[in-house]
Amino acid sequence: MASHRRPKQPSRARVTVLTTAAAAAVALSAQAANAAPSEKPSKDEVKAKVDKLYEEAEQATEKYNGAKEKQQKLQKEISTIQDNVARGQEELNGLRDSIGLAAAAQYRTGSIDSSLQLFLSSNPNDYLDKASTADQLSAQQVEALKKIQEKQRELAQERAEASDKLKDLASTRTELGKKKKDIQGKLAEAQKLLNSLTASERAALAAADARASRSASQRVDLGNSTAASARAQAAFDAAKTQLGKPYVYGATGTASYDCSGLTSWAYGQAGVSIPRTSQAQANAGTRIYSESQLQVGDLVLFYGDLHHVGLYAGNGMVLHAPRTGTVVRYESIGDMPFQFGVRI
Repeated sequence: MASHRRPKQPSRARVTVLTTAAAAAVALSAQAANAAPSEKPSKDEVKAKVDKLYEEAEQATEKYNGAKEKQQKLQKEISTIQDNVARGQEELNGLRDSIGLAAAAQYRTGSIDSSLQLFLSSNPNDYLDKASTADQLSAQQVEALKKIQEKQRELAQERAEASDKLKDLASTRTELGKKKKDIQGKLAEAQKLLNSLTASERAALAAADARASRSASQRVDLGNSTAASARAQAAFDAAKTQLGKPYVYGATGTASYDCSGLTSWAYGQAGVSIPRTSQAQANAGTRIYSESQLQVGDLVLFYGDLHHVGLYAGNGMVLHAPRTGTVVRYESIGDMPFQFGVRI
């Protein structure tokens, strides 16, 4: 017989739970739908992030420049040592030849002594440690052996120094590669962010940069400031001829520059050699801590770690190579955190 019992109705508590869960799900879905569009950063947010990455890339660039400068210095030192070793080896060979000729002459006359025979067959360093051997040699032979010993010691020291520097060079090259990879990573990340913008947004940013470069290069009031010296004026005049050249990390001209590449090149044109990196340039002359005391051609250092440098142009303006994506141009000194100037 079929059952006529009514189906069991869900309890009020269960209905309440289900209703609450459904409402929460709808709310979460709505929040997710509303949050999705805001996940994409705005053009200004992207620009801020890109500018930060460019600044970090410039920090890495100055470290890269330092490692590159050290590499070049080590290569020159190693080359000099190797040249000295080659000349020293020739001198040593000459000394040995002279002893050999003396021994040959004694041999022909039958007067060669046993100590000289020993020298010709083994290491002369063992000779002069034995007074009995030295007594058996002529004064001329003793002097020749001393010169050979001294030259052998010199060559051993120079070869050891070259070996140490070669190891240092290898580690410096490794460091150079890491710094280069770091820079390229920062630039690639910045480009990825820029690529996330629409074509019109990218065009707007590029146009803004182009306007800034044009206005900074062509319509700048530098006032009546004078240079501290003829060489400072000459360096500034040289830098002015590079306005509009692009920033490229590690570049020293004349097609492109990074910040310290421009300043070192400019002073080079004035006949003054200054260090390659901004941090080293900070110690290249007399520091000027007051902006009001800066003069045309003074180096101007920015940021706490001194990773950026330019040339003071007068009237509160600097001439510099700002960062990737820009060109050599004028800019207000107040646009960056000023640390101090350096008068060369």
